[in-house]
Amino acid sequence: MNWEELAKELAQATDSKIVLMVVDGLGGLPVNGKTELETARHPNLDKLAGEGICGLTDPVYPGITPGSGPAHLSLFGYDPLVYRLGRGILEALGSGVDVGNLDLVARGNFATLRGGVITDRRAGRIPTSETERLCAAINAKLPQRPGTKVSLFPGKEHRFVFKVSGQGLADGLSDADPQKEGKPPVPVQPTRPDSKQAAEVVNAFVADVTALLRDEAKANTVLMRGFSKFPSIPTMGQLFKIRPAAIANYPMYKGLAKLVGMDVQSVGSETEDLFRTVESRFQDFDFFYIHFKRTDSAGEDGNFEAKVKAIEEFDAFVPRLTALKPDVLVVTSDHSTPSLLKGHSWHPNPFLLAAGTAMTDAVTRFTERDCSRGGLGRFPSLQAMALMLAHAGKLKKYGA
Repeated sequence: MNWEELAKELAQATDSKIVLMVVDGLGGLPVNGKTELETARHPNLDKLAGEGICGLTDPVYPGITPGSGPAHLSLFGYDPLVYRLGRGILEALGSGVDVGNLDLVARGNFATLRGGVITDRRAGRIPTSETERLCAAINAKLPQRPGTKVSLFPGKEHRFVFKVSGQGLADGLSDADPQKEGKPPVPVQPTRPDSKQAAEVVNAFVADVTALLRDEAKANTVLMRGFSKFPSIPTMGQLFKIRPAAIANYPMYKGLAKLVGMDVQSVGSETEDLFRTVESRFQDFDFFYIHFKRTDSAGEDGNFEAKVKAIEEFDAFVPRLTALKPDVLVVTSDHSTPSLLKGHSWHPNPFLLAAGTAMTDAVTRFTERDCSRGGLGRFPSLQAMALMLAHAGKLKKYGA
């Protein structure tokens, strides 16, 4: 029996409420002796740590650097080694793009190309309005290849969704992204024999778009990753007998939530909007996933001070969560994004669980090193869902 079968057998519907607060990219590495979390002032998180039990989680496996998709799937109770979702489908669904059986989608970035190398993978984080203008221009002027139709859909800032419709477009493709600045663009390569046609279509698209954007100051090429088709995955309601809601304001996270059957709420772009939404809908669902992005963005920019400020900004809103009195409140992250590394890393995530049924430990400060001494120890993120369900009284006894 695997975890999914066990969950279906033991899960029971109750009125108890769970809040899973994901502070994206929270974990860090020391700069001048302290991580961002150790540097920041976060009295509300510290108070919550003193009232709960803490630990560290590994999203996929120790030493493996996860993408946001598999890292979130683990927290939602899905084995990321079983469900391998491309980032493109998550971004597409979160942006409201219709994806059919003949569609191949990917997540795209506008980027800056200078002297044959990528000098900025995010084109200076151009504003969303600029991305909207560029996508409209490309959709109007892009040459369409026989048998296929390519469309771009603007996302937040420099991001967009790429969709190509046509027969025989398989998703076994490498990323069209060097992943680091100072490197030349890389063409898509088929990773399966049936993906050769799709690789040719994508590479032709990148060449066409780069030609169309040659006069742009910043956004003069595109990078793409996470090529994917629509997958088959059971919903959280089917597995865990819960009524889940997602409160996030970035498309990829809304897409992932939609894919696992969450009711995705309409949320504004400010941090205040996240907490106002959970307060207004708290009586309507029994599981809430809330996503805070700014810590991850600052980490990816290598901006230690901005990440510290983002942590402090989030901490100021923690009392609004505790005031709701959920039966279980978890604060953790999907993955670590140390500003020292300017990207995702393999380091474990701090994890805090507060519930009336939880045995408290000696942790009184919510940091990576303090959580390493917590009562939960170090465990796979995949086990977090069982802990949340158990502390909320949503799991029956196993066996006689």
